[in-house]
Amino acid sequence: MSTVAESYLVGLIGEGITASLTPPMHEREADHHGIRYLYRPIDLSVINRPGDQVGQLLHQGRDLGYNAFNVTHPCKQLVLEHLDDVSDDARRLGAVNTVVIRDGKFIGHNTDFSGFSRGMEQGLPDAELGAVVQLGTGGAGSAVAYALLKKGLRRLTLLDLDPQRAAERRDALAALFPEQEVAVASMDQLPDVLEAADGILNATPVGMHSHPGLPLDPALLQPRHWVSDVIYRPVETELIAAAKARGCRVLDGGHMAVGQAVDAFRYITGLEPDPARMRAHFLELLAQGR
Repeated sequence: MSTVAESYLVGLIGEGITASLTPPMHEREADHHGIRYLYRPIDLSVINRPGDQVGQLLHQGRDLGYNAFNVTHPCKQLVLEHLDDVSDDARRLGAVNTVVIRDGKFIGHNTDFSGFSRGMEQGLPDAELGAVVQLGTGGAGSAVAYALLKKGLRRLTLLDLDPQRAAERRDALAALFPEQEVAVASMDQLPDVLEAADGILNATPVGMHSHPGLPLDPALLQPRHWVSDVIYRPVETELIAAAKARGCRVLDGGHMAVGQAVDAFRYITGLEPDPARMRAHFLELLAQGR
């Protein structure tokens, strides 16, 4: 059942998000459900507000009748202190990307990790989770690493150009999942760790339109590997194309992008969205150059 509301007013708070595909995805899905839904980007770089004013923006939005907000860089951690309640997963991750306003209170969720999990269930439902190598341990990397471990991954090996960041992420994840193995490796150890890996996940920016290239030597990929990327512009990165060419099963970054929107829409409206329909619309938006 939907929550009682004549219409929904939703915002996205973050930097450089004016061109985000999340607003049109939410609005189109709402149209299919016959509800009025306006989703507006609130770009901090446009309104010249620092990220640490996210709490003030939440309160102003609540007073103006907003029902919810998505929150992205640089506010996913900054928003925590302004919330009345936080889901267990968001608290464990230390990051919130969806804030629902209920009875004047701010309730935080994280749909980045759940969106990735949903994408794996749809795109790689039988992926082996014995050992996975993950490149990149930033914000997106934190969410996907958490998702993999929550799904039961037995060994996760983290690599990052910043070894200290990788070590800090390893320590945090090991504390959350003490029964599973979390390790770090250097980039020159990549060939060795890939020999024992079932899957490879790219959570670096390498492969984006603005940062083209490959995060690893494609000769290291073997057909038994599954390969995932968090990048969705382009939806077929050079890594995804190279993995396909070598016979690997792949999961493009669009699955995570759609998955987070699917889960956020459900939290906001109480309605059950159609993931396949939302992905089709997402790919349509990309094809239009949105």
